[in-house]
Amino acid sequence: MTDTASDTASDIASGISADIASAWTALGGDPALLARVTTVERPDALPARLPVRQLARACAGACALAAAELAARRAGLAEVPGVRVDDGAVATAFHSERHLRVDGRAPVAFAPLSRFWRTADGWVRTHANYLHHRARLLGALGLPEDAPADRAAARLTERPALEVEEAVLGAGGLAVALRTRQEWAATEQAAEVAARPLVERARLDCAPARVLAPLDPATAPLLPAAGLRVLDLTRVLAGPVATRTLALLGADVLRVDAPWLPELPDQHADTGFGKRSAALDLRTDRDTFEELLASADVVVTGYRPGSLDAFGLSPQALAERRPGLVVAQVSAWGAYGPWGGRRGFDSLVQVATGIAVTEGSAEEPGALPAQALDHGTGYLLTAAVLRALTEQSYDGGGRSVRLALARTAHWLTDGIRPTAATGAPYPGPDAWLAETDGPLGRLRHALPPVTFADGPGDWAASPVPWGSSPARWR
Repeated sequence: MTDTASDTASDIASGISADIASAWTALGGDPALLARVTTVERPDALPARLPVRQLARACAGACALAAAELAARRAGLAEVPGVRVDDGAVATAFHSERHLRVDGRAPVAFAPLSRFWRTADGWVRTHANYLHHRARLLGALGLPEDAPADRAAARLTERPALEVEEAVLGAGGLAVALRTRQEWAATEQAAEVAARPLVERARLDCAPARVLAPLDPATAPLLPAAGLRVLDLTRVLAGPVATRTLALLGADVLRVDAPWLPELPDQHADTGFGKRSAALDLRTDRDTFEELLASADVVVTGYRPGSLDAFGLSPQALAERRPGLVVAQVSAWGAYGPWGGRRGFDSLVQVATGIAVTEGSAEEPGALPAQALDHGTGYLLTAAVLRALTEQSYDGGGRSVRLALARTAHWLTDGIRPTAATGAPYPGPDAWLAETDGPLGRLRHALPPVTFADGPGDWAASPVPWGSSPARWR
């Protein structure tokens, strides 16, 4: 990666921001290691009313430090490698789905029915990128599956926003009424979210200390997750970002999807670097899944809380069958409270929690400059997995880590204090973009923001077609 801006003393802060320290504390990290982090601040990266740039830097920085810590542990280094976090690299990575090009073609971002709509008394935002979510949304509005957007708009203007939210939710679709931060804070779900830590961490069992194969410090790059097997049961976007980062760090990541739920092609291309992709029906082929689980080190899930429990995929059930496992979970609203069982995405969490009002105008709601809740939570989830692995190497025990987009949103709106803008200009994304050829074509992609001295600079493999890999470990 080439940095086009000069690394002057004014560009690099030798100290560490309070936000990286806050994230590191939430991960249970040793405060002394924060001295290993330097930052390059670029105040015009990720411009927003809320401190998005600080959140993004903190999440990526904490993840990089967790990677360096585990690398030092496995390589027997006397000192944790230095970590350098550049706002330019972070901003580019947080826009990875926008910067992606597939044989020169720009990706499809949001479907026509995924947007803000005026209602009889305000606004609602819907998410209908997947065909089944589109069908449920239109069904809730009493419209056929091929109805155009203008017919949906006409129906929505006739109904109050909260009524739309409940109707679409009841149909299994996704719609959230616009709320101010004060209105969100008055809900029971907001109270439940605020009462939880940013990163929920727990022991699952008393398995013996994990013995990790040593890394050769003379071999470049150091890959702290080398030799680890990760079962990736996630979908858009935070979970796939987390497992993409584990793949960057050397893990054998096998993404497993139901055959009837293919991923959006561009989403798959963006988040599939370094991974393999298999289709597996858990209803009819449990033996194959159990064989995978029997030698997995980490399981990452990103489905609606409780939806996988019927398949024996709760953290406790998994740990009973595979002692010493690290189970990482991410959800939209948290696995608790009245919204705990709801589906959700970054854009909808922004609308519910008041972020869309804060970032909007008197005329219409707005949005963060990137899907920062997704990306930020994804990097924190990776960091939590890496820290769990480090802790296991000392005192064992299966581990559970859990994060929620709504809790990350609470940190952004109520936990991060905006600071004065200082530092170097953001020269644009070009310095942090790369191109590679692979099975999906020629891909332009964002380089990872998670790097450390002697660590990886890019993924070892390009994405493969969805569902094209055998459901087995290498």
